[in-house]
Amino acid sequence: MDLFTHKIPFWISLLFLFAMLIPINLVASAARRGTERAELPIKSINMYGGIVLFYAIYLLYVTIACYQGLFSEVTLPPKIMLFTAFPLLLFLGGVVFNLPITKQILAAAPIENLVIIHLFRLIGTFFLILGDYALVPPLFSIFAGFGDIAIALTSIGVYRMNLLKLPNAKIYTWLWNTAGLFDILLTSFMAFWYTKKSIDEGGIGVEILTEFPFCFIPAFAPATIIFLHLCIYRKLLSAK
Repeated sequence: MDLFTHKIPFWISLLFLFAMLIPINLVASAARRGTERAELPIKSINMYGGIVLFYAIYLLYVTIACYQGLFSEVTLPPKIMLFTAFPLLLFLGGVVFNLPITKQILAAAPIENLVIIHLFRLIGTFFLILGDYALVPPLFSIFAGFGDIAIALTSIGVYRMNLLKLPNAKIYTWLWNTAGLFDILLTSFMAFWYTKKSIDEGGIGVEILTEFPFCFIPAFAPATIIFLHLCIYRKLLSAK
């Protein structure tokens, strides 16, 4: 049994794997800078390394589970969500989000540093690529792909507004953050809907997202992105 999917050229899969290094690095770098600003006793390099190690172990688990065929059966809810995304969201949102060290880092981190992390959502370009190869439904490809790209590109403007402390920056951050959260929730809902449609009627679903390496998208993105949006909300609510 081969690890990589044969439904798309190998070089695209390899490019996607390299692209996955970007969000992990951005999240870990933001935590490192927040640790430095908060002057916490833990070394910032240890914070960075800890987050990278956590995601490395987690994605290794996802890879092994995918190779063993754990996600191959089309079910509702999808098994990849049950065994990866939901537990990760519970851990990040229920445990990490409420840790004292997380609260200290968020209190010290400038909000623009939290916003610009979402630049990694340019990785949504791969939804468009998968759509071009007819591996996901066209409507899903368009909404998921261009939605992520739009949030990524507008994060630059919101970052600049907060960095320069422009008037109404907070209002625009609220609007942008809500739009970003809505985008990931909509993408997740559409994935569920197309999975149900595939089970009931056949046709193209989102099964490619259960194959390596694209299984990293549902395993990593929804939980991590929702967690990041919650962090920004906390920062906005605490801002004077």
